[in-house]
Amino acid sequence: MTHSSEEQFAGTPSGRKARDLGIDIGTLPSGPRNAITDVTGVRVGHTTLISGDGELVRGEGPIRTGVTVVIPTEEPWKRPVFAAPHRLNGNGEMTGLEWVRESGLLTSYIGLTNTHSVGVVRDALVAHEGTTRPAGEDYWSLPVVAETWDGALNDLNGFHVRPEHVEAAIASAHGGHVAEGSVGSGTGMIAHGFKGGIGTASRVIADVDGGFTVGVLVQANHGRRDRFTVNGTLIGPRITLPSDAETGGAEVPDARFTTQLPEGSGSIIVIVATDAPLIPHQCARLAQRATFGIGRLGGAGENGSGDLTLCFATGSGDIPAGFSEGKAPVSFPVIALSNDRIDPLFYAAIEATEEAIMNAMLASDTMVGINGATRYGLPHDQLLHLLSQ
Repeated sequence: MTHSSEEQFAGTPSGRKARDLGIDIGTLPSGPRNAITDVTGVRVGHTTLISGDGELVRGEGPIRTGVTVVIPTEEPWKRPVFAAPHRLNGNGEMTGLEWVRESGLLTSYIGLTNTHSVGVVRDALVAHEGTTRPAGEDYWSLPVVAETWDGALNDLNGFHVRPEHVEAAIASAHGGHVAEGSVGSGTGMIAHGFKGGIGTASRVIADVDGGFTVGVLVQANHGRRDRFTVNGTLIGPRITLPSDAETGGAEVPDARFTTQLPEGSGSIIVIVATDAPLIPHQCARLAQRATFGIGRLGGAGENGSGDLTLCFATGSGDIPAGFSEGKAPVSFPVIALSNDRIDPLFYAAIEATEEAIMNAMLASDTMVGINGATRYGLPHDQLLHLLSQ
């Protein structure tokens, strides 16, 4: 079955965020939705693909995958925003980054999907941009599309993500509430040995520091159970799962490996948005700080992990498009934050990333995928009990 984000919006359980459960991460307040969409103008859409059960039949299923699209601003190819990436560990892919680094600009929507569907999502974003332009206009596009590997639960090499799924995610993208957990590109993902997926959170800094908002969306498919830590308490090894009697609490193998997952296999994508007036090098600093949030939960950017972050900022004013046939001004005014005042944004990025990962796990229920492979949702009752001790 295929779900748009509107269907997921209607069906998402309430009370599945860390703060809903009384787990306070950090000291800063969240925005009204505690989501990346608390940054004005940002929209998110999902297409979720779930069908089939039982034995893997390549090209038929079972299917546990999807697409998520983050829209930073309307038609960013005409109204770009300042942006910059950061790499914690590079065993992963995020397309379009060379131009982001070179120009300091984000000029596309951001697509998220599984490892082997990056190409089709990238091409679909290029095609979608063409539908917004005058007929016959020549243009070029280098969209940002990132991936993590969902082959433990999904028929990855069945190539089930198609252009129409990208279009559906774009069409259903909206502000406000963001569906989390096993939705969109997060459908088949695993985090710290538990079911992972899409998570989001936000933080708002004090008025005296500008009152800016930082929103984060993650695709969490990383980490190890034996390192999973919440607010300084080692949690992972102390959780009991139904599979532990069979595995002794060790990581459950997946379709790539016959015995045990390599140390630290898996990946995470972090998208950071802010309405602060940041210029590109400051976006890079914020993207880097987001990785501290990964580390606070036990992630370490291991050799087998693709841990990539991208930060974009919408608060620096109108920025001319990169190629406008000589119509761009010779210069343009830019609003920029003083570096001496950036620390509160660092803290906001760290806290929002940390909670977004938690929210991805808390919102994800147990899922059975290919060949009966099962990944269990993080048990809320056990988590709260261990944190209360």
